[in-house]
Amino acid sequence: MTLSTGASFAQNGNWPNQPIRFIVPYTPGGGTDTVTRHIAEKMSGNTKWTFLVDNKPGANGNIGMDAVAKSKPDGYTIGMGQTANLAINSTLIPKMPFNASKDLVPVALVAELPTVMVVRADSPWKSVGDAVKAAKAKPGEVKQALAGNGTVGHLAGEMLSRQAGIQVLNIPYKGAAPAITDLIGGQTDYMFATPQSVAGMIKGGKLRAIAVTSQKRLSFLPNVPTVAESGYKDFVAMDWKAIVAPAGTPPEIVQRLNAEVGKALAQPALVATLEAEGSTPMTGSPEQAAKFIKAEQEKWGSLIREAGIKPD
Repeated sequence: MTLSTGASFAQNGNWPNQPIRFIVPYTPGGGTDTVTRHIAEKMSGNTKWTFLVDNKPGANGNIGMDAVAKSKPDGYTIGMGQTANLAINSTLIPKMPFNASKDLVPVALVAELPTVMVVRADSPWKSVGDAVKAAKAKPGEVKQALAGNGTVGHLAGEMLSRQAGIQVLNIPYKGAAPAITDLIGGQTDYMFATPQSVAGMIKGGKLRAIAVTSQKRLSFLPNVPTVAESGYKDFVAMDWKAIVAPAGTPPEIVQRLNAEVGKALAQPALVATLEAEGSTPMTGSPEQAAKFIKAEQEKWGSLIREAGIKPD
């Protein structure tokens, strides 16, 4: 399908006349996959369009996003990008298979999710201040668990270290589960984790949440302050999701997709689903999405360069 044909479909109202492939750059059953399927379901219900969710995991989301970037820009392929593969990897990874700024066009922002700073339940730390005090007392000895190198949780920890003037020892793991296991076991001291990965442990009394990295407190953790409230002004570290399409996708199609995503995100059931996991729905035009992603690329890129963070 050529670009001109895609534009013709948009102008004549004939698009879409076949299923739209919705690429998820992570495994089935995960948070990104679940949100993608919920949105696809709502959009399909509103429009009668058919979406084919296609999971292409690997390389911290790069394999799936590369597949989107290299697809025909005819409106029949979109993808669910995240902070990592749209804003972090371009600076962290020397040889990227695609250019997030040039090879993809933002369609719509979907949702943002903070990380939660957690310690084991029997830790003497009750606040960010306690953690910083301990790290200053023993530079380089306090251990931060990482779900992975270059994750938002990792970079949130680097932000805190730089703002607080502390040095800690980062311990990277291959995923949140083993990192949380060692944190509970006492092999590490703290971690910035996604709400979904630690909610059960917090409720079960195995972990204690001492701060969240959003601008506002989370509804299911109302007594846990933000890092900003804890003395670090303007501290915000969010893991967000955004729908993108191959560069060159007709603007009319991008605008139509954006409008339908907006309608889906306005439905109370989807809002409730997102909020239950600690996410906040995001809205706005494709232009606003592009501006937001560019700002995030600059923010995380600067931090990665200044902190000298390298890929595994």
